[in-house]
Amino acid sequence: MMATNGKAACGVKEEVTTNGNSENSSKSHSFVVNGAAAEVSQPQSFTFSPQPTIEDIRRLQAEFTDERDWNQFHQPRNLLLAMVGEVGEVSELFQWRGEVAEGLPGWTESEREQLAHELSDVLIYLVELAEKCRVDLPQAVLRKMALNRLKYPASKVHGSAKKYTEYKD
Repeated sequence: MMATNGKAACGVKEEVTTNGNSENSSKSHSFVVNGAAAEVSQPQSFTFSPQPTIEDIRRLQAEFTDERDWNQFHQPRNLLLAMVGEVGEVSELFQWRGEVAEGLPGWTESEREQLAHELSDVLIYLVELAEKCRVDLPQAVLRKMALNRLKYPASKVHGSAKKYTEYKD
């Protein structure tokens, strides 16, 4: 049996196109329902690719480090300091630009690629630091998000940037 997306089975034909402009990216959905055409345009949301996983990244970095006999240098303190240095390099890319809008309008492909390199360095060091400290990052994130939901209930903090200690019950 062939699976369908449900839309085709109901007589809906969908075509998705992008405007090709990375500075102001949007998706255009064209629908044909029972012979009538409709088009809906919306800003394109961002999602990460599913691969590699954090565990894949940990394994790749462990192999890279082992091949070079660098574990002797990759202790928690050194990894933390290296990560802070990489965060500084990310900061340099934003320095003197003022506010930068989501999607980085006005940035060149070269600038975007440099940012990708520096953010990758930060992530690699973060994952290796977590490994050396025996912190299961995905599980730690779930626990932390649960705590944040308690500290910042949407009904109390919606639209506000105050710290949780500034809210009154």
